Amino acid sequence: MPKQIHYNAAEHISAQTDADPYLRPAFSLANRLRRLTWNVCWLLLYRPSPRPFHAWRSALLRLFGATMGPNCHFYPRSKIWAPWNLICANQVTAADGAEIYNPAPMELGSHVILSQDAYLCGATHDYDNPAFPLIAFRMTLEPYAWICARASVAPGVNIAEGAVLGLASVATRDLEAWAVYAGSPAVKVKDRKPHSQSF
Repeated sequence: MPKQIHYNAAEHISAQTDADPYLRPAFSLANRLRRLTWNVCWLLLYRPSPRPFHAWRSALLRLFGATMGPNCHFYPRSKIWAPWNLICANQVTAADGAEIYNPAPMELGSHVILSQDAYLCGATHDYDNPAFPLIAFRMTLEPYAWICARASVAPGVNIAEGAVLGLASVATRDLEAWAVYAGSPAVKVKDRKPHSQSF
């Protein structure tokens, strides 16, 4: 499935903002102010909250526009770049150090797990364009997918139902359902037994 660009800074930021394209902002002033407000909230209210206060952190994310299903477990050191672009079904977990860089919408299905220091990267730059604009992709992690500790998902990569991305692996292409991947770049190493339990 070809990657679909959801946001291209070159289409939104005027060249008049700076003669040097490398110094142009990638987002509008309103977007940057919104993120500043969220970062202050994260620093003062989200990050210091006790580990068991999952409902509190979900409420803060909702306050900034996130869609959070029931029983989501986002731990205090998890980081979300833009809560308004986060769509979570039920029982999604983001462990300490997990980071969601989501300039474009990112959807996490039921029972998705992001282990410690997992990284979902939703944007890159168009290196073939002299202006080097930021480009962001909508991404989906389907139910029961597991991104293991220190593993990374590249921009525009989608993770199918039940797929596992192993420890410190890097997914540069879509992962197929109920398969286990490892390495950098990640390759399929085995199948995973499918299940469709409702808890």
